[in-house]
Amino acid sequence: MPNPTAAMLVIGDEILSGRTRDSNMHHLAQQLTAHGIDLCEARVVADTHQGIVAAVQALSASYDHVFTSGGIGPTHDDITAEAVAAAFDTPISIRDDARELLQAHYDRSGQELNEARLRMARIPDGAALIDNPVSTAPGFTLRNVHVMAGVPSVFEAMVASVLPTLTGGAPLLSQTIRIDRGEGEIAGPLTRLAEAHPDVSIGSYPFIRNGVYGSNIVVRGTDGPQIDAVITELSRLFPESA
Repeated sequence: MPNPTAAMLVIGDEILSGRTRDSNMHHLAQQLTAHGIDLCEARVVADTHQGIVAAVQALSASYDHVFTSGGIGPTHDDITAEAVAAAFDTPISIRDDARELLQAHYDRSGQELNEARLRMARIPDGAALIDNPVSTAPGFTLRNVHVMAGVPSVFEAMVASVLPTLTGGAPLLSQTIRIDRGEGEIAGPLTRLAEAHPDVSIGSYPFIRNGVYGSNIVVRGTDGPQIDAVITELSRLFPESA
């Protein structure tokens, strides 16, 4: 049985402008791979209501899970929660359980739960809260969409909260072998090897080091013995490989 599939939706003008470098997709890909969920697509959209709505609807219909990051904070441009609710035509309001979490957090810190901070308690009807042990303000899951913060430390904590609740498949395994030849020389044998082993993925990633052309060949799949067999065959075809 194939692994469950997933997509990631990164939300934020700061990513598209280059002001902020996204690290959340890299983290999510690693965690999903280990859990046996295949990350198949990633998109970045601006902080626009319709753009988020359209992306959520498209990705939710195409994959088993969608993970979003960004836009669930207290400021006016944090519009992800409303957009996700709109994508599923679901009412959204300040929810008591989320408000209680925030109230307790700000009481402990001696700060006021003001109107801006209360925006982080907006949760669509029927959504399940995602625990946030870093800064308390929860994310939420609505249908197959998991809505999370953009701050990396909070995003990573939310991923750790959600993943144990999701059914995974076989973890993706990989091995790498370096071949000190240009891709033009190895393309033919790689094609034949890929055709002979359709259940594994063989990727070629070229490099130039000290004027020498080479490629790192990465073999991925869920069947360890098949991966071993491909690596052995590559070593036979290219004895200089490492």
